[in-house]
Amino acid sequence: MEIIDNEDIEYENEGYSRIEKWNPKTTNKLATHYKAILELLGEDVDREGLQKTPIRVAKSIQFLTHGYHIDPHAILSATKFKEDYPQMVLVKDIDLYSMCEHHMIPFYGRAHVAYIPNGYITGLSKIPRIVEAYSRRLQVQERLTMQIRDCIHETLNPLGVAVVIEAAHMCMQMRGVQKQNSVTTTSAFTGIFLSEIKTREEFIHLIGIKLH
Repeated sequence: MEIIDNEDIEYENEGYSRIEKWNPKTTNKLATHYKAILELLGEDVDREGLQKTPIRVAKSIQFLTHGYHIDPHAILSATKFKEDYPQMVLVKDIDLYSMCEHHMIPFYGRAHVAYIPNGYITGLSKIPRIVEAYSRRLQVQERLTMQIRDCIHETLNPLGVAVVIEAAHMCMQMRGVQKQNSVTTTSAFTGIFLSEIKTREEFIHLIGIKLH
């Protein structure tokens, strides 16, 4: 089976269009390896259901790890506005999907991110974009938590940053210990969130309640 795919997919909807692009050389190299993996597993790669699977998986893995090609600091810097707002800014319940670097099996959950401005704020949508940029890489939850914290701290220089991630790891659910209901929680703080107990307690309280 020759693996060739140069197709770009365009999505159109009443005036808006989106095009997904894959590098043909990279995609075909990945597809060749996935074809070999299927053969090593004992599959017939020429049967109908698997004929295009190597290409599909090659595209899928590039999407799942596209965060390597995103600069999170640039995302924040592009929408950095001077504003005198010295109170907590919290974006919580951010959907998060990533892949464990040990087994390349997904983990998923939610991130809660807060910062206290020190003269500068950023666009609210940029916080989820930072989470997305770092999570769409091979990760461990502990490092992911610190990367989000450090990016905001280094780019905005706020009075403090707080990040909490709650995630379920399929490497614990599908294989190994096979504990389906376990959830891992990680946290990382800087500045006022470390030095001021009341500020940290307010953050923990806010992420645990429903205001809407």
